[in-house]
Amino acid sequence: MSPSPSPTPTGLRIKSPESLLAESGADLEGHGLKRTMGLFQLVCFGVGAIVGTGIFVGLSDTVAEAGPAVVISFVLAGITCIFTAFSFAELGGAIPVSGSSYSFAYATLGERVAFLVGWCLLLEYGVSVSAVAVGWSQYLNELLNSLIGWQLPEALSAGPGDGGIVNLPAVIVILMAATLLVRGIRESARATAAMAILKIGILIAFCAIGFSAFEAGHLTPFMSAGIGGLTSGASLAFFSYIGFDAITTAGEEVKNPRRNIPIAILICIGVVTLLYCAVAVAAIGALGADAVGDKPAALSLVVNQVTDSTVGGGIIAFGAVVAIASVVLAVMYGQTRILLSMSRDGLIPRVFERVSPKTSTPVANTWIVALVFAVPAAFSSLDAVVNLTTIGTLATMAAVNVAVVALRRSHAGLPRSFRVPLYPLSPALGVAMCLYLIWGTGWTTWVQFVVFLAVGALVYAFYGRRHSRLGEAATPTAGAGAEPREG
Repeated sequence: MSPSPSPTPTGLRIKSPESLLAESGADLEGHGLKRTMGLFQLVCFGVGAIVGTGIFVGLSDTVAEAGPAVVISFVLAGITCIFTAFSFAELGGAIPVSGSSYSFAYATLGERVAFLVGWCLLLEYGVSVSAVAVGWSQYLNELLNSLIGWQLPEALSAGPGDGGIVNLPAVIVILMAATLLVRGIRESARATAAMAILKIGILIAFCAIGFSAFEAGHLTPFMSAGIGGLTSGASLAFFSYIGFDAITTAGEEVKNPRRNIPIAILICIGVVTLLYCAVAVAAIGALGADAVGDKPAALSLVVNQVTDSTVGGGIIAFGAVVAIASVVLAVMYGQTRILLSMSRDGLIPRVFERVSPKTSTPVANTWIVALVFAVPAAFSSLDAVVNLTTIGTLATMAAVNVAVVALRRSHAGLPRSFRVPLYPLSPALGVAMCLYLIWGTGWTTWVQFVVFLAVGALVYAFYGRRHSRLGEAATPTAGAGAEPREG
């Protein structure tokens, strides 16, 4: 028997949390996702999704914008994530399903908003896979140069925007991640855990080397770029945090999700913020902001100059290759689970919800994602997609903060393993911080994002709304808030 729907405003299609939970426990085509991830694996998965291109590749761009005050930029971006992490923790504990922001919006803000949130998640997860893969290619060349004194030809290791023809390494890392993902979540989680531990160790080693050559004079003038540079730097720094919400996409494959999801989110944000600030201070303190800014593979450059050897830089490059590969793996995982949830609801084609009986993974879904986003990875530059990815992520995070308030009002009695502190101030500040960082992305990015949202609205109007299972199940008297058909 399906859960009874909760009252909803006239014409607003809202799926109750009880319905989402009931569907997540049901078999999909006779085969469902399996709960195999514990807390440690979930934390490693979160770190694996976060730490990668943003710090190994994007640090130089952030320093170029903010100067030595980049550490404040990282703190501002981290504070934004912390407020939103509280909201994710409450929602992830209350509705532990695989749809993350999309499912939370469906349960609180309605189907149309949920679809647009899912549409924005294509930027956060899908497009960022392409961006991360491009960063992986840069460090792979740095590693090859350190090991054997040879690099891949520029024509085959960069897209047309960066002076090449096709970025083959970026395509290869995406296909490798897809291969591992279709083998099963247990294997993927083990690989991600190993890579997360390795890259944290590499970054700690970098800090030790950087602080050994630290000069306080390199941090002055501290606010060299002013408030404008600080704001732009914070918007760029935010890219380094993208992926922490991927933890909530694992809601149906985590043991004891109501407990483990909130704990994992908060641990990840805390660890990553401290690590990023330490890395930024170590890098600038060692060489100065001018030497670090706008330099590719900046961390390897710092280590090479401090140690007067290419060996240390080669080790950093190896850590970056591993770190960024783990981000590709974790973010692709998140994207496939978002699409799986949207497909269950009929908003996108059913091929995305099919789960293999052998591996308990969405095989077709995974390969479609890999092939589609390998194309921009092959032919785009990193700079071309960072701001658009950032604004899409910030928009979904603002929606999540609003969703917490909406769920408190509509389902006050729903069991919650974590509650947002200082409610409702905390989610309000989360929305305000997201809007502040959106402002820092610049008007050209705003225009691109508005166009992207308009396309999404058209897709929903002409496909999603017509094929929605919630809409098909609605009766004239029950309205669009009725429950979808079972089976």
